[in-house]
Amino acid sequence: MHQNDSVSSTLLESLLAGAHYHKVNLTSVFKEAGLDPDILQKHGRLHLDHVGPLLRSLWLKMGDEASGFLTTPLKLGVFSMMCHALITSGNLRRGLLRSARFIELLSDDLSLKLKETGNEAHFIIHYRNPHNLDTTFFVTSLFVIWIRLSCWLIDQPIMLERIQFEFPKPAYSDEFSLMFPCRHSFSQSSNRVVFNNRLLSIPIKQDSETLSTFLHNAPESLLTQFRSDNSLTAQIKRLLLHRNGMQTEIENMNFELVSSELSMTTHTLRRRLKDEGNSFQEIKDSIRRDRAMMLLDNPSVALHDISIKLGFSEPAAFNRAFKKWTGLTPGVFRETNR
Repeated sequence: MHQNDSVSSTLLESLLAGAHYHKVNLTSVFKEAGLDPDILQKHGRLHLDHVGPLLRSLWLKMGDEASGFLTTPLKLGVFSMMCHALITSGNLRRGLLRSARFIELLSDDLSLKLKETGNEAHFIIHYRNPHNLDTTFFVTSLFVIWIRLSCWLIDQPIMLERIQFEFPKPAYSDEFSLMFPCRHSFSQSSNRVVFNNRLLSIPIKQDSETLSTFLHNAPESLLTQFRSDNSLTAQIKRLLLHRNGMQTEIENMNFELVSSELSMTTHTLRRRLKDEGNSFQEIKDSIRRDRAMMLLDNPSVALHDISIKLGFSEPAAFNRAFKKWTGLTPGVFRETNR
């Protein structure tokens, strides 16, 4: 099975950590999902078509949409009720804040926070891990759910700047690039995803009628999106990140070259990006910003040299751009992140 249409069994074993802790009969869970109880051991991966039924079977068995990871179960229907609360919130900012408040009322183990710095929005997930379980699946799934839900609410893909996790780097970490087309960091002090805060002001495009259809197979339908993010924005960002990893200057990747690599005309590429609410320059700027942060993490690289590497005409221009991006000057950012 290919990575794009299946999930690592190691990641799914992390999903079952809560069930193991609560001594759930997993044989019956797999059978009720129409699956061989030994399928993970036999094949090493599970096809995406089978992930949804497995999740639904597990949640029904446990009566818990949090799969046993929280002290108090999230009763079946919690996600649905949260979505009903979000649909009238007006824009994505208020929607995310409302979802954070909703979760706060239900659990002492899990909290969500939205923080804005410069032109960045930080969506932070704090999980207390009361049973000392492997958190890889639980935290990753929360990010998948909230990112996919946010994209659906505003009816456009969200271009991620970077994402970081508290848990250690897993053996299948290369698959995170498919789920989250941006830079990933592990063993960090917090779980957070960062994106441009202009997206927070976008009105919610959905209504009670479209919500009814959306909820028919949610939230497990969202979690089957462990497949690649195939939006055009994500495809271009992965392409540019790959080129950047080969030390090819992002500035040299012009629009015509990218359209050629994606087998599209420049007109089609520009139109489809516009439909997704992004531009080619914004994608390049996103990678440029992230590269600046990576270079600032290395104290041996002078600020002047970083501005040159990033193609700025002078250090002052880099200083202004970086402060606009993050709310901090490059020097303060470097000191803060030591």
